[in-house]
Amino acid sequence: MLDIVLVEPQIAMNTGNIIRLCANVGARLHLVQPLGFTLDEAALRRGGLDYHELTDTTVWDSWAECRAGLGKRRMFATTSGAPLRRYDDVAFEPGDVVVFGCEADGLPPAVLDEFDDEHQLRIPMRPENRSLNLSNAVGVVAYEAWRQHGFDGAASGTFSESRRPLP
Repeated sequence: MLDIVLVEPQIAMNTGNIIRLCANVGARLHLVQPLGFTLDEAALRRGGLDYHELTDTTVWDSWAECRAGLGKRRMFATTSGAPLRRYDDVAFEPGDVVVFGCEADGLPPAVLDEFDDEHQLRIPMRPENRSLNLSNAVGVVAYEAWRQHGFDGAASGTFSESRRPLP
């Protein structure tokens, strides 16, 4: 449905939340190095990343490699300094890509410069606030895209019926 790209994520717990989110909404996840954590089994468990086997995740050596690997698909960058286009003004299409920056700095200017105003998105917030947590921002956008597609693939039973057993 949707591809989520995290450029140089720094915090394992945020990435763990995003992996779990991607597993639950059917999104693919792309991580662009350098990462602020390791992806070995022990680190995955410590970071709460126990959903990694349920999510199609690709790790790229660089943004250029990621962009080339994703091909000529429609891409959007998220930024707190974006023009007036809100994330919910986009009619998301299957195969769209949404790019998020790291927790501390957002997207590097060189990456953001690759996106014209129509492809830069913002999430509305109250004035004088810095930003949303990265995993919350990804959740807001991913659920909007999924909502637009009628929550295609969602479990039809109760929470208990659709719940994954603990490892």
